[in-house]
Amino acid sequence: MLLQELRCFQFKNYQHVKLSFAPELNCLIGPNGAGKTNLLDAIHYLSFTKSAFNPIDTQNILHDASEMVIQGCFLKQTQACDVKCVVQKTQGKTMYSDGNPLERMRDHIGQFPVVLTTPYDTNLIHDGSDIRRRFVDEILCQIDPSYLQQRMHYQQLLKHRNSLLKLNAGKANIDYALLTTYDQQILPLGKALYLARKAFMVHFLPRLQSQYELLVDSVAETIHLQYMSDWDTPDFEQRYHDHLPHDMHLQRTVLGIHRDDFVGTLNGYPLKKFGSQGQQKSFLLALRLAQFAAIYDLLGCKPLLLLDDIFDKLDAQRIERLMDLIEKRHFGQIWITDAGGKRSEALMQQLQVRKAVFKITAGEVMQCS
Repeated sequence: MLLQELRCFQFKNYQHVKLSFAPELNCLIGPNGAGKTNLLDAIHYLSFTKSAFNPIDTQNILHDASEMVIQGCFLKQTQACDVKCVVQKTQGKTMYSDGNPLERMRDHIGQFPVVLTTPYDTNLIHDGSDIRRRFVDEILCQIDPSYLQQRMHYQQLLKHRNSLLKLNAGKANIDYALLTTYDQQILPLGKALYLARKAFMVHFLPRLQSQYELLVDSVAETIHLQYMSDWDTPDFEQRYHDHLPHDMHLQRTVLGIHRDDFVGTLNGYPLKKFGSQGQQKSFLLALRLAQFAAIYDLLGCKPLLLLDDIFDKLDAQRIERLMDLIEKRHFGQIWITDAGGKRSEALMQQLQVRKAVFKITAGEVMQCS
């Protein structure tokens, strides 16, 4: 799969830009704030129908403009496909595929898979469990449309159940019939999502370890992403029902797959506490490369790989290993951003791949090769 061309109109800091990409490696060079990451986010929009950084679509429109347009021309196997995202302040968002508006945006997710690594990936280690759940869910949503639909349904039911708990707080007469209706749907959906996550981790973990070893060249370090869920206990459904008084007191559903966590470890110890900065950076990149490998294995399509500020994440040795993987065609089409430019330009000269360099200054892009 290739993204041959990208057009942005009134998107973030771009008034208008049209770019044609190289089929293997594309390097975006420019100072911080110039708009390098915005171009990666435009590609993310075409894949996920949303921004990777700001979920409020209208806030991604260029200041003082009324709409934005992102358009991309993909080549999947031998078939060309035109994807367009239009966001208007007054009419909302519409996605188009080959000129036809999509009735349900969720049907588009997974058609053009993307893996994006950013400086915010450190949150996967240091922040709360919701960030790590989102990481796993994003992979599963790209490889399994039914998972996305079940997850959305679960979230809707959970929202309704929590609203009912708040509405009945402190009341003597509680609508148990409605509560039972929600629970009869939440429990089987929760179990299905749990089993899907558990099965995926069996597939994902060997790839995570192998990608880490490619980066660090060490078999002495064993990394793991431990899946922790309330559903791990065999009597979970009974615990869920018994927990109702506590749920009513807190006015929210305490137990369920919405509390799942995925905790990174190094040689059996929490990476957050015992991993060095270098080990944590390698772990994070290995997560993304394992994400790439899992999507490729399960879909048979190499996702687009977007590496934002990659030179700030890794030391020279690990960068060299990554570049070696690129030169061996381990990946498909890649984008790399670099604020300085010297490191990427030197590497671009060395790598024998089909490549292009773009220099960016304040929303203006010039192709150098």
